[in-house]
Amino acid sequence: MSEENENQYVVLARKYRPQTFEDLLGQDALVQTLTNAIKNNRLHHAYILTGIRGVGKTTTARLIARALNCTGLDGKGGPTITPCGACENCKAIAAGRHIDVMELDAASRTGVEDIRELLDGVRYKPVNARYKIYIIDEVHMLSKGAFNALLKTLEEPPAHVKFIFATTEIRKVPVTVLSRCQRFDLQRLSIETLMKLFHKITTAEGLEADEEALQIVARAADGSARDGLSLLDQAIVLGDGKIKTSTVADMIGLADRSQTLSLFESLAKGNMPSVVGNLKDQYNNGANPVSILQDLIHVTHMLTRAKIVPETIHQEMMSETERALCENLSKALSVGVLSRLWQILLKGLSEVNNAPQPLEALEMVLIRAAYASSLPTPSEILDDVKKNASPIAISKHMPAQEMPTAPEPAPKKITTPELPPKAPLAKASNAPKFDSVEDLIAYLEAHKQPILLFALKHDVSVTHFEDGLINLVVSDKTAPDFIQNLRRVLFEATQKNWVVEETLGQVGQTIADEEDKKAEENKHNVIQNPLIKAVLDEFKGAKIDTLTHKADTKQTKEDEYITPVYEEEDD
Repeated sequence: MSEENENQYVVLARKYRPQTFEDLLGQDALVQTLTNAIKNNRLHHAYILTGIRGVGKTTTARLIARALNCTGLDGKGGPTITPCGACENCKAIAAGRHIDVMELDAASRTGVEDIRELLDGVRYKPVNARYKIYIIDEVHMLSKGAFNALLKTLEEPPAHVKFIFATTEIRKVPVTVLSRCQRFDLQRLSIETLMKLFHKITTAEGLEADEEALQIVARAADGSARDGLSLLDQAIVLGDGKIKTSTVADMIGLADRSQTLSLFESLAKGNMPSVVGNLKDQYNNGANPVSILQDLIHVTHMLTRAKIVPETIHQEMMSETERALCENLSKALSVGVLSRLWQILLKGLSEVNNAPQPLEALEMVLIRAAYASSLPTPSEILDDVKKNASPIAISKHMPAQEMPTAPEPAPKKITTPELPPKAPLAKASNAPKFDSVEDLIAYLEAHKQPILLFALKHDVSVTHFEDGLINLVVSDKTAPDFIQNLRRVLFEATQKNWVVEETLGQVGQTIADEEDKKAEENKHNVIQNPLIKAVLDEFKGAKIDTLTHKADTKQTKEDEYITPVYEEEDD
């Protein structure tokens, strides 16, 4: 090798490519499966590796090739999960020059002739290695004809052949191919895992690096080790050997983290002059509007997690500034407000991406978010109407304004005003008589009134029922038009006005609750039957799921039909 080649710089992604399975980050399930397969001599003839770009698919394929062909220093070793890296097979595979390990880039060689040429040598035994291994990268890009040419060999390959496929688009691979492969899904690398990798590399390279700068790179990598190391390489060059937060932020188009947190706080408080001013300052300093919006979305998620799981505030990955923001705002903002803010910002992301003026689009998104996120929900408006409260104050619709909690009104009876009836469903001469609520339920079922029937069974409790009068207990969750619709149907059925009195309060036992209780009692009674007991004892794990009734015209009572459910027991 010439002196020029010896001094040539090797990018971090290649220099620190994993050489053993121990170096392979975040893929414990894959390593454990291969370890067990090698230990028990249960090696599959075809593997398919899938995952996002830069997560280690091709590297893993080469590691598998080395593990299967390693002979050890004495030349007598067998397949191992810890290849020595020193034998001739290991060194040749690592250098990409082994005659029995063939790599094909399906992105550039997609045709059937390419595959046929590759498979011509399948019937010949390997020259130096234990197994002849075919690695096909981006296999999803093969043509239909190429896949068909591959299928027969893939189904019944010679014992000395192993296939390893890699793809970022697993859904584009035909099911006929997938069914013949053992699949491994390589996971995205977490920010914590990437940070450990960055710390290891900066220490080995003797580099100075700000912790926040490494965190920015880890977030921007989006789970890809290769993307993260490429960004790290770029940051090293820009910073002249030092990885500084300001350098990385400028490189990626981010604003200072404290400015983003300050922007979110102003947004949450509805301080729009501060929001617009902060946004303008960040843009003038080189921040990308899309990156600003992505940061705000991340902060929204961080705050929501802090509110639901307060322990996340104390994670090591969170800076002191972020921790202080979470402690202050997570208590002030409800989950409903944060959810609406998340939806508005997320929808605005596509708007900013497609806008001719991204900064103006971002300003409009933030203005909309500041006002819309604090608007009352429809249920809150309905609560105010039901409680006969005064019209909702304008200040309630403005950001960062808190309305005092109104005292809970005492339960009171309300007689619904009469409404002009619609066309009757039944003729007066055939008007049914409702002696009980069961009669009314039967009528609603017969006349296809599913919405009213469901509400009557589940949303209210009936405290009194007689011909012409119904007393109900309703909650603030009951549909506002339920009483009116009930009175209308009663008039249409009986041709007389019914008095329906409702009491606001806690709904007790509903008709649906009573039906469920009765169904459980019937099920219990059926289980006590000696014949049923014998059946359940015979079929272990079986239980009665539902009881249905079917009228028998030849009998005076209904026959019960039992639907069994079988639960699989562990071996």
